[in-house]
Amino acid sequence: MIDITVLAVFIPTFFFVSITPGMCMTLAMTLGMSIGVRRTLWMMLGELLGVASVAVAAVLGVASIMLNYPEAFAILKWVGGAYLIYIGINMWRSKGKMSVNTSNATAVSRQSLFTQGFVTAIANPKGWAFMISLLPPFINIEHDVAPQLLVLLSVIMVTEFLSMLAYATGGKSLRLFLTRGNNIQWMNRIAGSLMVAVGVWLALG
Repeated sequence: MIDITVLAVFIPTFFFVSITPGMCMTLAMTLGMSIGVRRTLWMMLGELLGVASVAVAAVLGVASIMLNYPEAFAILKWVGGAYLIYIGINMWRSKGKMSVNTSNATAVSRQSLFTQGFVTAIANPKGWAFMISLLPPFINIEHDVAPQLLVLLSVIMVTEFLSMLAYATGGKSLRLFLTRGNNIQWMNRIAGSLMVAVGVWLALG
């Protein structure tokens, strides 16, 4: 199993990295603002699976394949970024399934939300860089890798989930504040702008 001392260092390190605003946290806040925390959980599920995949790949050395084929990684980033920008523009125009509108608040599919979270996590270059640089030093090759990786992944999943939940809750609170004055259009523009920003961030990051 993993050394308790190592774990005591890893937990606060990953917590501060996770809670820092980034693509996934901004996406969680935006969706919490537009569709509510409960439905945003599907995006969180996809993001957690994506982060877990990146972490495992980093430890197993699969990341080297991604580095050797940057074209494929770039295409994934651009496609994911373009999709988020498209959604953001529709939200700005108060159109589409994710805009704040009581008639379509639950229209967006779970699969679509799950895919958004997964693709954002997988195509996040900073996520890869972080996992490649952070995880290996915490793995002791003199012991079985699997149990150590399982413990570290558990810490990562719990920390990421709690951070996204906090951001999504903040987004929902902002929505409640803005809709008190019947500012639905401004609500959509704020959420849409954030979504476009995440898309550009993903494509150009």
